[in-house]
Amino acid sequence: MYATFTITLMAAYLLGSIPFGLIIARAHGKDLRAVGSGNIGATNVARALGKRWAYLCFALDMLKGMLPMLLAKLVLSAAEGFEIRDSTFETPTAVGLWLWLAVGFAAILGHIFPVYLKFKGGKGVATSLGVALGLWPYFTICAAAALAIWVPTVLIWRYVSLASITSSIAFPIVLVLAVSLVRAWNFADLWPLLIAAIAIPLMVIIRHRENIKRLIAGTEDKIWKDNPKAD
Repeated sequence: MYATFTITLMAAYLLGSIPFGLIIARAHGKDLRAVGSGNIGATNVARALGKRWAYLCFALDMLKGMLPMLLAKLVLSAAEGFEIRDSTFETPTAVGLWLWLAVGFAAILGHIFPVYLKFKGGKGVATSLGVALGLWPYFTICAAAALAIWVPTVLIWRYVSLASITSSIAFPIVLVLAVSLVRAWNFADLWPLLIAAIAIPLMVIIRHRENIKRLIAGTEDKIWKDNPKAD
């Protein structure tokens, strides 16, 4: 089982490292790292190619996080002593949770520090969302709530960075509320999730430190400010 899991972990990192934004831009004859912020994520794809291709990039980056989580669940559920149960109201083993989370971290780290780009990658928002959606049901609920915050924040203030930071802060708060409200869930069994729910958003926020400086200074770019293709 450990050999299979190690392969799954490596596959998660390598999949997370695939720079879909860069690939999409190059297919259109553009170098994404020479456009706008130089970031390889969906926001910069919108600058270079418009919203349609940005949506595709976001979806692909999200799948980089979700697919490894679904695969890891199958691997761990088949292993004795590491079971991740399918029922919403049954608690998985702590070791199983840590191993499951490790796969998610590997995918996120792959996006942020991709081996194919000399470890200079994106900010990990879409991939983190994919990881959360794939960790059913615990993180899926939090991800849905975070997305419900992200969308109106972008529509109202038009700062993608602000929306990402705000939804990241909300993520662990929603988890705490969910564990408090669902009787069958308790912190004694799910504490690894709380640590991850703080660590992953913190990693995303740290990757947005330059955006935070620009937000404070009032120089952060808004999406669709002057051009419907801009982000």
